[in-house]
Amino acid sequence: MTSPVTIRIQTADFDLAREIAALTASRIDIGAVVTFSGICRGQENSAGGDATEALTLEHYPGMAEAEITRHAEQAMTRWPLTGITIVHRVGRIVPGENIMVVLTASAHRQAAFQAAEFLMDYLKAHAPFWKREETADGAGWVAAKADDDEAAARWDEK
Repeated sequence: MTSPVTIRIQTADFDLAREIAALTASRIDIGAVVTFSGICRGQENSAGGDATEALTLEHYPGMAEAEITRHAEQAMTRWPLTGITIVHRVGRIVPGENIMVVLTASAHRQAAFQAAEFLMDYLKAHAPFWKREETADGAGWVAAKADDDEAAARWDEK
């Protein structure tokens, strides 16, 4: 059996079906896999202006993996999970391409759903990634959103 937590940060795209297959291979104790896929959209940008032409994602190597692993391990102790996979891309990403995936596996759906939501709230608010958005009018760094911080903070209360 492989490690129950897999974290990867990479420039290359990933295959969602392969990630699910790797998480569930030879496992008969898994009754639910919850998947969150983040995809670069090309509609109105985060500031409500021109459409996004590309995103460039940067991270702090070593620190990003350690922080994501720490939160994944916290999820493993908080819910009865059988596995977690998180793959996050960095580099230039254009609309329609995968940005990231969070997979949580458990014997039962409720734990898998809650853990996936917890991990996504953390990733959006606190993971050490920086996003630069390109539009027809230029490029700029995307600011953190108060809504993301509020979503992450609610898990501190539970």
